[in-house]
Amino acid sequence: MPPDLLQLSSEAHYKAYFEAKYCSGPIMTFDGIPVFFSKSKFGHAFFESTRRGGVKDLFSTARAERMNWIEYALQEVTATRHQGWNSQERKYDPTRQVTVVVGDFVVIIRMIMKRDGSLKAEFVTCYQADNSIGKIRMSPLWDLNRCRSELSKKKGR
Repeated sequence: MPPDLLQLSSEAHYKAYFEAKYCSGPIMTFDGIPVFFSKSKFGHAFFESTRRGGVKDLFSTARAERMNWIEYALQEVTATRHQGWNSQERKYDPTRQVTVVVGDFVVIIRMIMKRDGSLKAEFVTCYQADNSIGKIRMSPLWDLNRCRSELSKKKGR
């Protein structure tokens, strides 16, 4: 069961909450991968674009209210996890994980292999994928072993 929607009084309060909860240390996934959050991701995750061109210029309370769903998604064992789309390479990327919970809420993280061979991840974004959930659900499932293999190949270059 996801947490209740987060009800704060202003954009500044949501930003302070995000920084305190997520940027002070990693959140562990259900399978033990630490996910790190950058303060700079607040705008990408909690703003929407009001015009074509993709510039996110409007704070979205609807997105921010689901902020606690990020941790829930990362730790939910039964969530569906898919490979993310790499638009530059025009293919699915096994090192990008798109976690789907609560219908169409998605959390996207990017995996990184540390020098010791263990994994860590960076938070990319989260949103209600109402327009793209069909494509996401049809994308390949994310697989830990495939992710490790791909990262090992990249590390060897």
